[in-house]
Amino acid sequence: MAYSLSMAVVTPALALIQQGLHTTAAGAAWALTSMTLSAAVATPVIGRLGDLYGPRRVLLAVLVVATAGMVIAAAAGSLPLMLFGRMLSGIGGGVFPLAYTIIRDVFPPARTASAVGLMSSMLGLGGAVSWCLAGPVIDLLGWRWLLWVPVAGLVPGVLLAWWIVPASQPREAARVDWWGAALFAGWLVAALTALTEGMDWGWTSPGVLGLLGLAAVLAAAWLRVEARVAEPLVDLRLMRVRGVWTANAASLLSGYALMAGGLLFPLLVQLPASTGYGFGGTATQAALLQLPASVGMTAAGMTAGLLDRRIGSRPVLLGGAVLTAAGYAFVVVEHAAMWQLYVGGLGRGVGLGFAYAAVANLVVAAVPAGETGVATGINTLIRTVGASLGTQVSAVIVAGLPGERGFASGFAVSAAAMAAVLPLALLVPRRGRSGGRVPHRAERRRTAPVS
Repeated sequence: MAYSLSMAVVTPALALIQQGLHTTAAGAAWALTSMTLSAAVATPVIGRLGDLYGPRRVLLAVLVVATAGMVIAAAAGSLPLMLFGRMLSGIGGGVFPLAYTIIRDVFPPARTASAVGLMSSMLGLGGAVSWCLAGPVIDLLGWRWLLWVPVAGLVPGVLLAWWIVPASQPREAARVDWWGAALFAGWLVAALTALTEGMDWGWTSPGVLGLLGLAAVLAAAWLRVEARVAEPLVDLRLMRVRGVWTANAASLLSGYALMAGGLLFPLLVQLPASTGYGFGGTATQAALLQLPASVGMTAAGMTAGLLDRRIGSRPVLLGGAVLTAAGYAFVVVEHAAMWQLYVGGLGRGVGLGFAYAAVANLVVAAVPAGETGVATGINTLIRTVGASLGTQVSAVIVAGLPGERGFASGFAVSAAAMAAVLPLALLVPRRGRSGGRVPHRAERRRTAPVS
């Protein structure tokens, strides 16, 4: 929760960060972008390290580095130092795949789904806490104190992890595919930077096109390396398993739906009432609108594990997609009053809570135990890419379709994205929670000698 709080907490403070560090709006935005890029690159790599060397050892290292990064960012007197701290903080994204690996190692099978759902719900809880704390902390103490809040969660988190989490044995003769990791980081950073800066630089600008071309070249090289090395960073055969690729595609769309609403709802609330469709609300009112959705997402994630035990993750994903699509479809046609935004937002939050927990459980159930960290790390990465798309595409829609039509179209695209999850959920293999592992031919270890 402390990590997800640290990711979200700078959003309401970006304007104040710009003033306090004497930078531009684009420079302040990199306080969020730098952490997102770092988390995207680090999460699957850390998941792989956890699979190889044991999740407890890697978890403790990740928590210490992330805590140090948050302290540096909170105390920074210049933008470069803050960005360095935020980049280190992004390494904390590895807590998600490491936690899923620990859950699978430690919990009995009957409780794994509930624990995974609880872990997934922390994303919603961290967002809810950040919006609730932002106004009072900034008004009473200043924006820097907002950056110190996650540290108060991570420091006891390090101590509890050291005290409680059991050690596990590393795999014998294991090694890290560092070439694959470097190429993976290269194409991912290039692609996400192009995606993040597309609106500011222009989608056809030389910078964006050059980054996309570089990403394509590095991605092709990465795929070639991963197909040839004995112990790849990502086993590409694993990504082709039906239970994995369907869950990853659903994660991409769910990430889109989460961040699209995170942009559209607050923006609509804070637009002047003179526009005829805005509400002229304050930042606090926009934050309060997000609160029920975040709480609903948290509660749904906690409940999803219990439902998984009774009916399986496939129906949970279906239900989550239906609820989220219905919530967005409602505000497409009904957004003239605040209560209508609350109703649509609550449906969106509860639905996404079910969907997030379901896709995590589907991936955990579909892969061998030794691949849990990297598989869930890739799933978390894909969710991050979807979130970036949700923000950028929704901003383009609102800018390109002025007036009320832009918001209605943005909500409609989000509803369509979640409707596209329905056929993916139907493609998920029918199975009980304890069955449906990767077929034996996909579980075979590569037998090439390790140099």
